[in-house]
Amino acid sequence: MNSNAENRRSGNKTENKTGNRAGRKSRNRSRNGKKLFRLRLILEGCGVGIGAGLSVGLFRYLLTLSEAWRPLVYEYVKNSALQGDWLLPLAYGAAFVLAAWLLAKIVAAEPMCTGSGIPQVKGILMGRMSMNWLSVLAAKIVGGVLAIGAGMSLGREGPSVQIGACAGQGIGSIRHREGRGLEARTLLVAGSGAGLAAAFNAPLAGVIFGLEELQRTFSPAVLLAAITAAVTAATVTELFFGVSPVFTLGYLLPMPLDMLGWLAGLGVFVGLLGRLFNRSLLFSLAWYEGRGLRGIYRPLLPLAVAAVLGFVLPELLGGGSHLVDALAVEDYSLAFLCLLFAGKFLFTMLCFGSGVPGGIFLPMLVLGALGGAIFGSLLSGAGLLPAMYMADMIVFGMAAYFSVVVKSPVTGSVLIMEMTGSFQHMLALLIVSLSAYAVAELTGGRPVYTELLERMLRKMPRRKEIAGKN
Repeated sequence: MNSNAENRRSGNKTENKTGNRAGRKSRNRSRNGKKLFRLRLILEGCGVGIGAGLSVGLFRYLLTLSEAWRPLVYEYVKNSALQGDWLLPLAYGAAFVLAAWLLAKIVAAEPMCTGSGIPQVKGILMGRMSMNWLSVLAAKIVGGVLAIGAGMSLGREGPSVQIGACAGQGIGSIRHREGRGLEARTLLVAGSGAGLAAAFNAPLAGVIFGLEELQRTFSPAVLLAAITAAVTAATVTELFFGVSPVFTLGYLLPMPLDMLGWLAGLGVFVGLLGRLFNRSLLFSLAWYEGRGLRGIYRPLLPLAVAAVLGFVLPELLGGGSHLVDALAVEDYSLAFLCLLFAGKFLFTMLCFGSGVPGGIFLPMLVLGALGGAIFGSLLSGAGLLPAMYMADMIVFGMAAYFSVVVKSPVTGSVLIMEMTGSFQHMLALLIVSLSAYAVAELTGGRPVYTELLERMLRKMPRRKEIAGKN
């Protein structure tokens, strides 16, 4: 019996040793698997960043060329008309009709390229939409250049987010991960943030945007891929466009502590202005549908307005980055600032409602800058704000408008900090952003991209997926 007991104890010890060794091997395999997964995410993040950086860089380059040529075209057409030569003006009008026709064809061929592109990316992450990344990439770049280059009040940043998402999906398709698994979602979020980073030279804002606006939850895997992709994309675009901030407002003075209270007032003022933005966007989309405008007629209407504004009020054309720079150096009257705000607001609604490829990101920031300039002008006129702080009001107004419309105050603060190079204003940016965010909360405001996505989903017949052509 003693011998049998000893044998059983010996067998148990052997089984325990074998089980321990198997457990250690399993844990080692798990650790090695996680290391390989993280390494793969870094490598794929670099690939996504390079793809997003090159694609968005091409998009930015073509838009930069169009912005440089646009004033020259208006000058030539104007001089030709004054001299009685109507051949160039007629060709000018025909070019806008051709642009409208091409935009209608692009949207009809690839419906997922319409508008900003950010709601589509959110829909894909929800599993409610899908896209052919190569088709959307080409349509977004060509359609965006046509629309924004012709002077429509739309931005490159929303399209850049979708272009980056296309790069993320494209890299994922190389390893046959086109589904909705964790890694596919991770690359999509990383690519979206990389697109924003490349558009604005703002890698930190790109990472935070991916987590705060798209992912909505913290994930170490997503953070790793997002950082790698955003830094890589920003590096690629900086090789071509330099490292200077998007807005050149000069040196911004630090706000004195006794003036920080005015920043809360600025957040409330701009927040109230921004509350009109979301409702007006949805109204503009419904207005086009209610008028029965289809095909070429949808883009032709805002393009016709752009053709006229080029001779009357060219400050309203395009995304508006040059207007923001001008606000810091030009001494515009309060009446003219109000005219610019109203004109930019209405023209943006008219352009976005047409459904052509183009975002609201930059026009939204321009409206915030104008709101900040109006608020600063009111304070300055009352002797409450020294004129040397007007540029600060412009910067803080952009952060406030972004926060109330998108409801992402952290992204807004970091984004404006990187776009203007005003790294010493982080506290002030947070104060004004949170004040505007509070306005949105108290008045029932919702994130604009969520509202646009819900509208798109309601339009889907029987809630089928919206898919690009395969």
